Amino acid sequence: MKLHELVLSAYEWLIIHGAKVVIALAILLIGLKVIKFLGNRIRSRMSQREMHSSLQPFFISLSITALYVLLLLLVLTTVGIPMDSFASILGGATVAIGLALSGTFQNFAGGVLILLLKPFELDDSILAQGQEGRVTSIQIFYTVLLSVDNKTIIIPNGKLFNEVIVNYTRQGKRRLDFEVKLGYYVDVDQAKQIMIDAVNAIPGVIKTPAIRVGIIGLEVDCIRYTINVWVNPSDFLTVKIALQEKIMKDLKAAGVRLLGT
Repeated sequence: MKLHELVLSAYEWLIIHGAKVVIALAILLIGLKVIKFLGNRIRSRMSQREMHSSLQPFFISLSITALYVLLLLLVLTTVGIPMDSFASILGGATVAIGLALSGTFQNFAGGVLILLLKPFELDDSILAQGQEGRVTSIQIFYTVLLSVDNKTIIIPNGKLFNEVIVNYTRQGKRRLDFEVKLGYYVDVDQAKQIMIDAVNAIPGVIKTPAIRVGIIGLEVDCIRYTINVWVNPSDFLTVKIALQEKIMKDLKAAGVRLLGT
């Protein structure tokens, strides 16, 4: 095709569609300004509602992207481009992407629900998926824990939200339970008092609710004592170690023979 034929075809196209193009350009320019204004309004409203900081960027981006897509469709429709083929391609692509990213969408949904419903928060100590640790980060797709032995544990939010979560921190204090086995030859009252005194001597033990020390079981060859004390979740392991060592040493110092000795 010669140059003058191309120019003629372009001129004819402008004559037929020129008005639509001008209107489409006007819609595009006005739409961009409206989207910018709405984006600022959305950011402002989310800040006022104190939405979680991990959710704000995603929802802002999702909202603005949806507005851009609507604007594009409006511009293309105004120019006169048929949307049937575009809709078919978009629908097929959406299905394919959805199948490929089904696990990712599940993790995303779990992350949104965790951030909205808050079964745990940052710095809470939790047990989930067989892993125990302090929550250091809650992201859209995964949650990060730090174990007591300084291991970083990354759990996908889809699995995390759909399984049992034990939150050790939510109630503000945690009960520490353990047992001591002594032979029948010991003085029951003496052993009990030694353990009570040991509990009262350990820093970090919460006095309310009251501590509980007593016999929980009678075995063929021993008496089982239980010790129940309340501690702050962050002090759980420290108090447990210190208390067990204190009880063992105090019993030996008082001449109470431990089982097996």
